Amino acid sequence: MTETSFLIRAKAVVRGVSAAGLAEVEENAALLVRDGVIAEIGPADDLAKAHPGCTVFGGPDVVAVPGLVNAHHHFGLTPIMMGVPFAPLELWLPQFRGMRSVGHRLDTLYAAIEMLESGTTTVQHIQGGLSGPEETWFDTVDPVVEAYREIGMRVSWSFMLRDRNQLTYEADETFLARLPADVAAHFGAQVRSALAPVEWHMAFFEEASNRWRARDPDRVRLQLAPANLHWCTDPTLEAIFDTARRHRAKVHMHLVETERQAAYALTRTGRSAVAHLHHLGCLGPNVTLGHGIWTSPADLDLLAEHRCQVCHNASSGLRLGSGIAPVTEMQKRGIRVALGIDQSNLDDDRDMYAEMRLVFALHRPSTMFGRTPTPAEVFRMASEHAAATTGFEGRIGRLDVGMAADVVTVDWKTVARPHVEARTPLLDALVLRSRKDMVRSVFVGGREVVRDGRAIGVDREAVMAEIEARLARPFTPAEAAAQSMVEQLMPHLDSWYRAYPDHGDTRPYRYNAIGDE
Repeated sequence: MTETSFLIRAKAVVRGVSAAGLAEVEENAALLVRDGVIAEIGPADDLAKAHPGCTVFGGPDVVAVPGLVNAHHHFGLTPIMMGVPFAPLELWLPQFRGMRSVGHRLDTLYAAIEMLESGTTTVQHIQGGLSGPEETWFDTVDPVVEAYREIGMRVSWSFMLRDRNQLTYEADETFLARLPADVAAHFGAQVRSALAPVEWHMAFFEEASNRWRARDPDRVRLQLAPANLHWCTDPTLEAIFDTARRHRAKVHMHLVETERQAAYALTRTGRSAVAHLHHLGCLGPNVTLGHGIWTSPADLDLLAEHRCQVCHNASSGLRLGSGIAPVTEMQKRGIRVALGIDQSNLDDDRDMYAEMRLVFALHRPSTMFGRTPTPAEVFRMASEHAAATTGFEGRIGRLDVGMAADVVTVDWKTVARPHVEARTPLLDALVLRSRKDMVRSVFVGGREVVRDGRAIGVDREAVMAEIEARLARPFTPAEAAAQSMVEQLMPHLDSWYRAYPDHGDTRPYRYNAIGDE
């Protein structure tokens, strides 16, 4: 439902986290929402008396917090659901080429339901890429964005762009030449279908941006996503970042997610990946780097100098064995760190509270007095800092007068059951004890999109039933062929990486070791 004006009453309103890392909490407070914007924040009784005709949501047993932001997301049905086992990234991604699809709308709604119902109101959606005839490209963006609008979320949409090395760290045609003819033909067609000139991609970005700016300027943003350094030639990177500067667009780029990626940059450019982006003039405050696991101290100095952000995807780094990003070193340099769940978190879903707890625990070094993120700082990573990567900065990520009413209420009685001492900081308890089923209501721009813990913008049970029904059908001949081709491809990829000189043997950012390990 949407009302012109209403109140959200709470035991406490968490407005956000200060620059000093301190939670900003108002006890026994309320929010006045008017026309989708926060109009007043103050004592609950005073606001209720001043606005006697307003509908009141929430109550004295909930805590109101800003809607969270998933700053790095790809698609809905997870690989483990679709039969793809975990493996190092380079042996994991190719297996996606054999996964079945339920279509963009259903897949997007599945992830959106999980995000909304656990308190995430905005997502940075990074599409895998565009392929096929140019006239079909809107068939990729439009159903995804419309699905988010249908359920009531905000979305910043982007598409990954690759123009080299799609299968390994060498030229695709060189690798394909070693494969059996039928396997080479199958994957060669896929690789070549994604190789439209970068000028076409930039023209599409401009057209799509204008189209969605006119259609929904409040809840939709578009940005650019060069896939990674080893996937993009220098001229392509320069074209993408030039387009971003001309359109004042944001850029979200995967970078040094694995040791192999870091080694590739050094071998092929003579510099680190970050240093090479600096050399090309690609660093700036509009840039967010996804992962950044294998950044060096010198890299971090460059990112701080150019005021870049990093999106930390902790679950992804652990599940794929990619490593742990040096978040505490980023914090020391004042680099803003956002949180993303990437494909899914350790629970194989999109619960940002679970991700926050992982980040809090993961970055606690064994030294007694070392720097470690506080729960409040981790919350800011998932709210204000993540919001700054999306193009909605200044409008979401905090609860302040004049900002969009993206508000989540959490059942404090359940969080605190059976007891939480008063001296325990409220936000600490919220971050470290909340679960996704403790979310009671969610508002996006003043529109109620979750009620009693369930998304109401779509028929969630019908969505789940339709996905189940589609995937219960036997494989089509095309699906079976795609799966067979992947099964034939994987031994060749395995052999290639076993022979690759930079397959990875370093173990930085480890807490402890046994013997000489």
